[in-house]
Amino acid sequence: MADDLFAAAAEDRLAAKAPLAERLRPRSLDHVVGQDHLLGPGQPLRVLIEGDRLSSVILWGPPGTGKTTLARVIAGHTAKAFETLSAVTAGVKDVREVVARAEHRLGERGQGTILFLDEVHRFNKAQQDALLPSVESGLLVLIGATTENPYFEVNPPLLSRSTLFRLNALDDVAARRLIERALKAEGATADDDAVTHLAERANGDGRHTLTSLEVAVALARARSEPPVVTATDAEAALGTKAIRYGRDEHYDVISAFIKSIRGSDADAGLYWLATMLEAGEDARFIARRLIILASEDVGEADPTGLVVAVAAAHAVEHVGLPEAQLNLAQAVVHLASAPKSNRSALGIWRAREDVRSRPSSGVPAHLRDSHYQGAAKLGHGDGYRYPHDDDRGWLPQQYLPDDVVGARYYQPSDHGHEREIAERMAEHRTTPAGRGDQGERGERGGGRAGESGGRGEGMRGEDGSSARSGEQDQDQREDDER
Repeated sequence: MADDLFAAAAEDRLAAKAPLAERLRPRSLDHVVGQDHLLGPGQPLRVLIEGDRLSSVILWGPPGTGKTTLARVIAGHTAKAFETLSAVTAGVKDVREVVARAEHRLGERGQGTILFLDEVHRFNKAQQDALLPSVESGLLVLIGATTENPYFEVNPPLLSRSTLFRLNALDDVAARRLIERALKAEGATADDDAVTHLAERANGDGRHTLTSLEVAVALARARSEPPVVTATDAEAALGTKAIRYGRDEHYDVISAFIKSIRGSDADAGLYWLATMLEAGEDARFIARRLIILASEDVGEADPTGLVVAVAAAHAVEHVGLPEAQLNLAQAVVHLASAPKSNRSALGIWRAREDVRSRPSSGVPAHLRDSHYQGAAKLGHGDGYRYPHDDDRGWLPQQYLPDDVVGARYYQPSDHGHEREIAERMAEHRTTPAGRGDQGERGERGGGRAGESGGRGEGMRGEDGSSARSGEQDQDQREDDER
């Protein structure tokens, strides 16, 4: 009896000394702040909790949004036994013990069991699989809480057997309600500026808001009684807070980063760059994304964009953070302020679609490699025209297979450097690019060395004849292929 009294007294004293966030933890649904979309009158989660008809659920939301609080409220509303595990410290052995107790409880008293598994995303696949049979049979009603996207972190079989409820970060109104309740509990008041500052800096995290307020009240109490919290107290209490940046934020922030630069907003680009750097994002990942963007969204409108992006990536490798932030920032500003064009990207996407979906007759004979013995007998290179023989440096002839002659994959815009490209291409297209003008092509005869697609296979004499014998050409071909 004495031990029970001692334990009760210890529990009361511990509760009195508990952090403010714990002391103010709601005991009923009406006291939960925020999440009206789930817990408002007639909303799905509230109906299930009040009717004690809750099946397995996953509660997904940022830190400090009430996942653990909801689990404790559910414990107070249910006739089922309530078990709690944390995936941070628990393992398969703990799960099996909970299952054994649930079987005993059900067989002995006909009582069901709810298992609240905090940080469910910390369980690996094998540990999550250990829960499946009991969840599927209904022996356990699982309440899993996670800050990470369950579509990434929870096994699909377990997720399919659970209802997903997403909790939102606390908005300004909810944060203010929480602050008012906490001030009343602490017997304190606060300036409007202090409340506004705490609410705005809450970052949607109710626990962080209450912890900061508790410190602010302590600072104010050191000056006067009853305490009056000022904006200075609030600022001192808030200090700095690590930016929330889980897997979801990783994808969302990089998406905002890319879209801001694509939209030519250098300031937004720098802001999202700063967000990633402050959150500890891998600078090499950022650099890779800039390289892709330089070709996809800037392209030939500013060809130096790719050069700048690649240089920034090299700087990250050779200099490293924090100094490489300067190189990344320069690349962001350059790419954001550059003229934009996605025409080269569209070009390769269209070309690949044609390659996938349309049959091809292959490389036209006049473009085929003619620098090996027997090629001439096959007609390879016959009729090819060497562009440098023309003063313009180009000659109209067919380069595409017959099946796609006339296709226009790259269509330059009139932005930046692409305007000049468009003018040159328009000039090139004034003469049809068919296989016409056969007389001139026939007079040229076989192809020249260095013409067959970048092999650089030999030199030409001044009269246009090959400077290598067929045997030498074959040797060079083999060397190049090696």
